[in-house]
Amino acid sequence: MGVLEKVTEPSHLRALSEQELTDLAREIRDFLVAKVSRTGGHLGPNLGIVELTLALHRVFDSPYDRILFDVGHQAYVHKILTGRQAGFDVLRQRGGLSGYPSRAESEHDLIENSHASTSLSYADGLAKAYLLRGEDRHVVAVIGDGALTGGMAWEALNNIASVKDRPLIIVVNDNGRSYTPTVGGIADHLNALRTDPRYERVLDLVKRSLSRAPLVGSPLYDVLHGIKRGLKDVMAPQGLFEDLGLKYVGPIDGHDRPQIEQALDQAKGFGGPVIVHCVTRKGNGYEIAEQDEADCFHSPSGAFDPLTGTPVAAPALKWTNVFRDELVEIGRQRSDVVAITAAMRHPTGLDAFADEFPDRFFDVGIAEQHAVTSAAGLALGGLHPVVAIYSTFLNRAFDQMLMDVALHRCAGTYVLDRAGVTGEDGPSHNGMWDLSILQVVPGLRIAAPRDGARLRELLREAVAVQDGPTVLRFPKGAVPADLPAVERQDGVDVLVREGEHDVLLVCVGAMAQTGVDVAARLTEQGIGVTVVDPRWVKPVNPVLLDLARTHRLVVSVEDSGRVGGCGAALGVALADAGITVPLQVKGIEQRFLDHDSRAALLAELGLGAQDLARDIVERVARIDDAPLVTGDHDPLPRS
Repeated sequence: MGVLEKVTEPSHLRALSEQELTDLAREIRDFLVAKVSRTGGHLGPNLGIVELTLALHRVFDSPYDRILFDVGHQAYVHKILTGRQAGFDVLRQRGGLSGYPSRAESEHDLIENSHASTSLSYADGLAKAYLLRGEDRHVVAVIGDGALTGGMAWEALNNIASVKDRPLIIVVNDNGRSYTPTVGGIADHLNALRTDPRYERVLDLVKRSLSRAPLVGSPLYDVLHGIKRGLKDVMAPQGLFEDLGLKYVGPIDGHDRPQIEQALDQAKGFGGPVIVHCVTRKGNGYEIAEQDEADCFHSPSGAFDPLTGTPVAAPALKWTNVFRDELVEIGRQRSDVVAITAAMRHPTGLDAFADEFPDRFFDVGIAEQHAVTSAAGLALGGLHPVVAIYSTFLNRAFDQMLMDVALHRCAGTYVLDRAGVTGEDGPSHNGMWDLSILQVVPGLRIAAPRDGARLRELLREAVAVQDGPTVLRFPKGAVPADLPAVERQDGVDVLVREGEHDVLLVCVGAMAQTGVDVAARLTEQGIGVTVVDPRWVKPVNPVLLDLARTHRLVVSVEDSGRVGGCGAALGVALADAGITVPLQVKGIEQRFLDHDSRAALLAELGLGAQDLARDIVERVARIDDAPLVTGDHDPLPRS
C-alpha cells in the first residue's frame, strides 16, 4: 500500500514521517502523469507545486484556514490531498472532477474562478471579514508570477499593504511562466533573482536563518529581508514588495518542503501581511515536461503516451492553426500589422507571427485591459493591431473596448479564440458571453467564420477595415471541412435553399453545419427551408431582413447567449423594419454550464440538429394556414 492511498484528508499529512512525505511527493507526480495522460488537463503547473501544496496543508488547517489558488491551474495536488483522488479517472468530464477548484466538489474550495490575478482581492476581503467577525482564521493566497502581471493583483497589494495587523499570507509560486515565460518588468525583477550567480547562497542563507530563528517578529524579518541593505541588491523582488510595506520571506526553494514549512510557520505567526516567495520549476519531476520548451506540458489537450509525451490520437487541424498561418501571410504582405497577446503566445496561435516578426509582436502579460487599450494606442499611431485573446478573457476588457477603442474609432482586429461552448474547461472558460456583451459597442463589426476558408477570408476582410474595430470569433477544437455556399447575397452566404420559402434558418459561425443538418430533416417533413450564414453578424445585414419578408418563420441559431446576442439583435432589426414574421431565437440560456464536451453541452442545450429540427417542426405546425406576412409563396404545409 502506497503512502498516497493513506491520505484522504489534509490532517493525515501531519502524521507522516519525512521519508513518507518524500515518497508521497513522488507518488503524487506518478499519479498526475498517469491520470492526465488519459484525460488531458493541466499537468506542468501541478508537477511544479507538489512540495509547496504539501507544506501548505501541513502548516494550515484547511478548510478552517482558507487556501485560495489563483487561476486554479495548479490545484490538482490540492484536490488529491482533500479526498478527490477517485474523480481523476473522469477529470474534466461529466460526473468527474472540474479542472479548477470547485465549490460543488469540496468544502476546501472557496473560489472556483479560472481568470487570473483575482486571488489577492478575494483574500483581502476575506481577511477583513474574519477580522471584523473576530475569527482567528488564516487566509493564504497562492499566486503565480504570471498572475502578478495582472493589474488587479497590484490594486489588491496596494490595499493589503495599507493595514499592518491584518493576517494574510501571500505565497508567490514563481516558476517564471504562466503558459509561457512570464514577461514584463515584474518578471524581470524575479528573473534577476533566479539567474543571479549568488542565488544559491541566498537560498542557503534564508534556510539557515529560518532554522535558527526561535521567535517571530520584526528581528526575524530584518534577517530575512537581506541582512539589512547589503543583500537587498541581490534580492531584487524584495525591494519591490518592501516598498509597498509588505514583509517579505524568500527566496525559498519551492521543492524543499521542510524549508517551505519553516517559512510558512514563521509567516503564520507574524500577524500581518507577508509575502512568501517560492521558486519552483514547472513540470518538475517529469523529464518530458521539463524539456518541453513551448509550455512545459502546461495543458495537454488529450490523451498522450506518458513514456514519450506524444499524443495518442493524430492531431487534428485546429481553428487556431488556420488563424496562425493566415496571420503570418498577412504580416508578410502588410508591414503595418502588429500582434498582441496577453501571456498566450502559443495558445492563441501568435507564436509563428512572433517568430517571423519579433519587432511587431507584443506580449503584455496577463493584462487584457492593458492589451486592448495599448492596441488603441498602436492604432492611433498608424498601425493595425491584431489582438488574440480567449473569448472568456475579453470580458475583463469590456470598458476598454467601449471607451478606449470604439469611442475613438480605433482600427484593430480582436480575434476571440475559444468562443462559444468550450466544454471541458468548465463555466469560467466558456466563451458564451462575447456576442451579448459586444452587441452594445457602437461601430464595432463582428465576424463569425463557419470553417477554415471563411476564417481566412474574414480575417483579411477584418484587417482591411480602417474606420473602426472588428472582432473575429471562432470556437475551440478541430476545424470542420469547408462548407461551400450555393450563392452569396451582398455578403450573406446562402448554404441551402430547398422547397418553398417556409423557414429561414440564420446560423452564426460554427453553427452553420448544424443548420445544414437541420435543413435536411425539415425537407424530409415537406417543409421548405433556406439556410444562411451572415458571416458578419454585427451589424445586422439588411439582406437578412429582405429574406425574412419572404419566409413564414425565422429561426436564429448561435452558440452564444440568447440575451442580447445575434438573434436578439435580429429581432430588434425586424421590429424596426415593421416585419412581423415570427422569430425563434436559439442560443444558450444565461447560466453557468458544467464541464463536459462541447457536443454534449450543445445537445443538452437543445442546440443539436435533432432537437432543433423537432422544435421547428412543432412551431410550424402551430402556424395558421393563412399567410402571416405578404410574400409570394403558397400556404405553409402542415406536418
